[in-house]
Amino acid sequence: MDAAELRAIQAPIKERYRGESGAALVTLHAKGTLDDRNIACKVETGRALAVAGLHPATGGTGLELCSGDMLLEALVACAGVTLKAVATALEIPLRTGTVSAEGDLDFRGTLGVVKDAPVGFAEIRLSFDLDTDASQEQLDQLLKLTERYCVVYQTLAGGPSLNVAMTRV
Repeated sequence: MDAAELRAIQAPIKERYRGESGAALVTLHAKGTLDDRNIACKVETGRALAVAGLHPATGGTGLELCSGDMLLEALVACAGVTLKAVATALEIPLRTGTVSAEGDLDFRGTLGVVKDAPVGFAEIRLSFDLDTDASQEQLDQLLKLTERYCVVYQTLAGGPSLNVAMTRV
């Protein structure tokens, strides 16, 4: 897909959102079912069933997916798609590229071993390795716009309001 094709696809969508802001508000959904035998949760991904379980550092077998890894994978996927879309729109040629994310966790917090140890990632690092002839100025703009428009990056950076509910069925 080139810049003209991307603009042609997105132009009517953007125009609709300019005139009808409510049309741009979409609620995404995720659903999982608790495993009845194991410490695991079966998450419906839309394409397949992902079974998440405990990380080996907390007693898991390593056979199930770790939700921390899934969070990083979601960041990599979103950042990669966003970078590719921005590069296409700005006509920045990319031959190949990789997107990587890594995050630091202190599992003492998750396991309640130390009360003041944080639960969750203390730091996440996102990096891009690109094979391109683009100028440094173009790459700086590409990174800036990728950060700005990546939904998962902005969600993590902004710390959205979270609400939790539990009901008896």
